[in-house]
Amino acid sequence: MSDATLSAADLAVTRKSGRFLYGASVVLLCAWVLVPLYFLLINTLSAPATVNSFPKPFFPPFDLSSLQFFAQFQGMTTALINSLIVATMTMCLSILIGAPAGYALSRFDFRGKEMFRLLILLTRAFPLPLLALPLAVAFIRTGLDDTAFGLALIHTTLAIPFAVLITFSLFSGIPVEIEEAAWTLGCTRLTAFTRVVLPLILPGITASAIFAFVISWNEVFAAAVLTIENRTLPAFLLQTLAESPMHLKFAGGFILVVPALIFIFAVRKYLFAMWGIANR
Repeated sequence: MSDATLSAADLAVTRKSGRFLYGASVVLLCAWVLVPLYFLLINTLSAPATVNSFPKPFFPPFDLSSLQFFAQFQGMTTALINSLIVATMTMCLSILIGAPAGYALSRFDFRGKEMFRLLILLTRAFPLPLLALPLAVAFIRTGLDDTAFGLALIHTTLAIPFAVLITFSLFSGIPVEIEEAAWTLGCTRLTAFTRVVLPLILPGITASAIFAFVISWNEVFAAAVLTIENRTLPAFLLQTLAESPMHLKFAGGFILVVPALIFIFAVRKYLFAMWGIANR
């Protein structure tokens, strides 16, 4: 056989191996995400005896007693509403603060710009438990303790570094010549931003907002320390399920996960548009 024939055969084998590895990677990633959700759903909708049994049936008989327990549990609805309020405020504040900061980093040059970007990221290096005591004292003195707005401020500080860096990358991908062309047509910097640049980066802004929402929704330490009567859902479940049986813990995890999944599913087209998966 000639060298050309051998090279073609080797190339075919390499392509086949690459397709196999790609398919195997996709399957493993899907299993990594879907298998925990499957067990969470199955154990939530199973009877308490089935949850603690082994081996488990693949499709056990459904029992909604665990979800009914939480539906009738006092304070559950209030905690859910508090989580939605805090997460929504965090999402709005992080975008209102992070997007202008990302735009300034992308469009303006100033001394210490790179150091400023590094310092923004380093704010996440400070562990929240280390700041818990001074934050609690400051919040008590200012009257922000046990309030949704005070907790949203803490969650916003956690989300802003990512919002700034994500929006910085988005604005850097938009050529400044597009804005300059808008200026020559009579637009100010503000109108050029709102009419030209903002529509182009809207999917990325939405993705950053989703990230801020998920950060706030999943955060539990600050909510447990800084709130008492107005706890969010994670802090409420942490307090309620500390000594609860296993089937109630699965149901609590299901209740915590589902609203975030619904929210992400509702705005999925913006994520797909950002990743180039879909155009509608």
